[in-house]
Amino acid sequence: MPADDEDDDHDDGGGARGPRFVQYFGPVLDALRASGGQAAPDQVYEWIKGNVEVDEAEIIGVTKGGQSRFENKVGWARFYLAKAGLIDGSRRGIWKLTTQGRETTLSSAQSVALFREIHAQFKASEDDEEAAPDVVAGHELFSDPNRSFWFVGASWGGTDDQTPRFYNEGIWQNGSHDKFTDEIMRMKPGDKIAIKASYTRKRGLPFDNRGKTVSCMKIKAIGTITENLRDGKTVKVDWQVLDPAREWFFYTYRVTVVEADPNEDLSRRLLLFTFADAKQDYNFWITEVPYFAKKYGAATLSATLQEFFETDEAEADEDEAAPPSYTADDILKDGCFLTESDIKDILARIESKRNLVLQGPPGTGKTWLAKRLAYALMGSKDVRVTRDRLRVIQFHPSLSYEDFVRGWRPSGDGKLSLVDGVFLEIVEAAKAEPDRPFVLVIEEVNRGNPAQIFGEILTLLEDSKRSREEAMELAYRREPGERVYVPRNLYVIGTMNIADRSLALVDLALRRRFAFVTLEPQLNGAWRQWCADRGLDADVVALIEQRMAALNEEIAKDRSLGPQYRIGHSYVTPVATTTIADARAWFLDVVHTEIVPLLHEYWFDATEKVTAAEGRLREGL
Repeated sequence: MPADDEDDDHDDGGGARGPRFVQYFGPVLDALRASGGQAAPDQVYEWIKGNVEVDEAEIIGVTKGGQSRFENKVGWARFYLAKAGLIDGSRRGIWKLTTQGRETTLSSAQSVALFREIHAQFKASEDDEEAAPDVVAGHELFSDPNRSFWFVGASWGGTDDQTPRFYNEGIWQNGSHDKFTDEIMRMKPGDKIAIKASYTRKRGLPFDNRGKTVSCMKIKAIGTITENLRDGKTVKVDWQVLDPAREWFFYTYRVTVVEADPNEDLSRRLLLFTFADAKQDYNFWITEVPYFAKKYGAATLSATLQEFFETDEAEADEDEAAPPSYTADDILKDGCFLTESDIKDILARIESKRNLVLQGPPGTGKTWLAKRLAYALMGSKDVRVTRDRLRVIQFHPSLSYEDFVRGWRPSGDGKLSLVDGVFLEIVEAAKAEPDRPFVLVIEEVNRGNPAQIFGEILTLLEDSKRSREEAMELAYRREPGERVYVPRNLYVIGTMNIADRSLALVDLALRRRFAFVTLEPQLNGAWRQWCADRGLDADVVALIEQRMAALNEEIAKDRSLGPQYRIGHSYVTPVATTTIADARAWFLDVVHTEIVPLLHEYWFDATEKVTAAEGRLREGL
């Protein structure tokens, strides 16, 4: 490589060669690859001097500011490579290749083309006499630990875009009335803020999405908050409108107001893209992030027929354009016999504790209610929403930590591979969509050995431990030092049958981390109305209620059983889609095929009690 001299002018970005530091684009990538993917700047300098022909005059020369001309040019090469998404420039003192950078080699012509692209996009300096930035790709964003980062919507009612008004008036304002008041009151001068619009696409994308729908987010404007008016809805902002708007994929925010976490790696990448002009490394998201790798990676199946016919969504903010379609009221309509107040109290307890167990006698609708509480948390019962955000698993005696969390499994090539279980799968999914609730329903949580199945995850489930700072190493690690934490947008709902003699007592550590709600048999007014709406005569409904109440009272008073063995209302509740033509015959069938067999389990050594109870249930029918 020739040395510079003062008369050897360089290209202004429009000629054939570009600035002289462009010649170091390829060697910087090669140096980092040779060092295992990352290195300190001094290591990069030494590798280039030892492996690339560099004139002595270049090495000993200094810039007008007294810096090493060689090191400054290499620094400028690193700066442009970071802007191109080939180097992770977010760590001071360490240069690290991105996934895309590991796979990229640059010829001289490709280096010049890359320089022109980045220079045109970001208007970065091309003067290699100017000191290369020590901070690359927006690292200065995170220098103030008190700075917060906000992503906000501007479409009131889903269609009325307020962005031009916000820009002209130098404000941002909440259009959701009292919603998000707490978040807005936390906004302060110096915080960064961006106006975004969220939607989905599956055509015309800059990467291979394999025909699947992709979450997208358009960044329309960025700014700095200058004043909070303390009215719970308005902040003053020094705006910069992006024209054209920039488009970000995969990790998106659909709620109207979201505070991004600068300490979380995926969030940090979005912040660098939004506020520091960094490019999005698509390959990283579809190869390195497990949730998206499974959806869009090379081993992913093509889109299903249903996904093929799904249309792209218009720009919208989820909370503005699509209010929850499934609420506590819908749980009541589906056939829950609790009061609306009871359901709202349970939902509030889940949202505060994050982990809850529904316990009660058999037939009290624990699993049924657990799934509907999940729908209410997600705001939807639509399978297109729930298929990725709701997982259901049943514990049993042979289930292990290796099945539930992570363990070694045989792979197709005859070797063992480390495979994540359902818990880590939903953890990764929740991290990938941090503003949307995910729910794991565990049926019969005490049928297995909870302490053994959960392992160290029991500690991570605790509400106060759900942060990156509390991350722990797992029993099986994919790489040295790997740590895992449970995100706050993951809710765990368990069910527990307290009448099963075969089950062990629940570990006290699990009890401390879960809230427990006991469900009772509900043969009440709501149950009577449900039965009447499905063709049961009022006199038969009253007879069923009276006889089941008498049986449950007998069970509760039995010293060998107790209240936890009472028989729940589900046994004598017709399903939603059924119309009962002969109510008496229907009840006799339930008694014969469901209730009596259960009583034989209860009174296995007192068959006379079963016979007497059956006679009282069938009397006169």
